[in-house]
Order: sequence, then C-alpha cells, then structure tokens
Amino acid sequence: MTRAFSSEVGPGSREENASKNESQAAVTEDRFLGGQLRLRQPRTGHRAGHDAILLAAATPARPGDRVVDLGSGVGAAGFAVARRVGGIDLALVEIDAALAALARDNAAANAIAADVIVLDVEADAAAFAAAGLGPDSADVVLMNPPFNDSVRHRASPDAVRERAHVATATTLASWVHVARRVLKSNGRLAMIWRADGIAEVLSALARGFGSLEIIPLHGDVTSPAIRILVQATKGGRAPTRLHAALLLNEESGVPNKWVEEILAGQGGLPLARP
Repeated sequence: MTRAFSSEVGPGSREENASKNESQAAVTEDRFLGGQLRLRQPRTGHRAGHDAILLAAATPARPGDRVVDLGSGVGAAGFAVARRVGGIDLALVEIDAALAALARDNAAANAIAADVIVLDVEADAAAFAAAGLGPDSADVVLMNPPFNDSVRHRASPDAVRERAHVATATTLASWVHVARRVLKSNGRLAMIWRADGIAEVLSALARGFGSLEIIPLHGDVTSPAIRILVQATKGGRAPTRLHAALLLNEESGVPNKWVEEILAGQGGLPLARP
C-alpha cells in the first residue's frame, strides 16, 4: 500500500534512461475536468474517458470519508471525486501493476493523496484486510467493472484492454460482494454498467443493498439507453428511484450543456448528494 506522492530519483544508466524514454512514449497526458485534472495513461489499451468522469459525478462523498475506487486504472474516477470533494481518504485498487504505477504518478502530479493498492478486486477478504481494506472500513465505494458481454464482444488482442472491458459470468456479483464487505453499514456504492444489463445489476444488489437510485444515459433522445449510473446503500430500505434520463446529445445533435458542464468539472448529478 502506497501513500502516493513524488520522490526524487537520480539519473540512471543509459539503458535505464532509454527504457524510461520508451515508457514515456507509450503514454499520453490528457486533461480532464476542464484541465483541473491531468492524467498520464497508456496510449493504447484501456483508457479513461467519459464513463469515469460521469461515475465520479454520481459518487456521493463528504470530507473525511474513506472512498475506495475498485478497478481504478490510472485513477480517473477516484481523482475526479477528490477534486470535487476535498479531504477524502482515497484508496485506488487496481490489478495491473503498470496502471497502478501511472496512478501513483498521477496522484503526485495532481497533489492528491491516495493509497494505490495493486490487488485483484476478486481477491479474498484476507488479502483486502492485509491491504488496509478490512470489512466495514469504507464510507463510499465506486466502481466501473468490466461490463461487456463476452458472448457479444469481439475479443481484443490487447490483454489489459480485454481484462478491463469484458465481464465473466461472475464479475458483477463478485465486485458487488467485495463492495458490500468493505462498506460500513449505510455506506454507499456508486457504479456504472451497460444499460441492457440492468437486470443483472438489480439481481446483484438484491442481497445487502437497497435505496437504489438509477440514472439511464442515452446517446440522444431517439436512442435506447447505453449506460446506467447506479447508487445503492448498504442496508438501505427506501424504494428504488429512477431519475430522468441524461442525454449526452440534444435532439439537434449538439452536446448536452449539462453533460459538458459535468465533464468540465462544473456540475454534478443528483446521485452525488451526500
């Protein structure tokens, strides 16, 4: 477990520097939240985008909350939450060591304190506890699990991208189980999933979660929903609430102003209220 801030490293050998240059060429530095967040991420393979920022905008948190981002990649969603809500205690859990290393770099570059933990989200409770994520230890969990259907999704030759995007038959249930274990009573889970898998989401959350709130995301007014943003409370008992749909583009084809404000770090979603 690493508290991610920068450390000074002296000049290396010619071979080390060449390797470093090759590594730097393999990544891009991209701006999110209207430039409030600068993230280095792989040039190819799994890359953060709108899903991560919309997930962050749907994540409720208060200063002092322990916030855990499962399957964090380079940290986009977790860092976006930290930009919106100062003073959170952020932990990023990522199975890929190279992405975790970029997350540490990104934490330092953006002056955001975060525990970056290299760990399989589907690891057992003992492994999580050893990493400082024992049962009933988090106030908020957010996650963007692999959600593409393996039957309908064309396999990617990039193994990292494939692992980040394609769900197995047990992925969702396993990730929700981990969130339930880590969350305190009345802790809240925020997640994003493909819209045609809503039945899977409701089934996975039926054990231990309630007070669901759902926002369907549509490409435009004429298209079926493509994603759902979901918030659930551990032990919650309130009825499920289906919010008005969020359109990425207006009927005229112009980008939705509200979505543009969210992506620029100037707005939030109703699910984000603490």
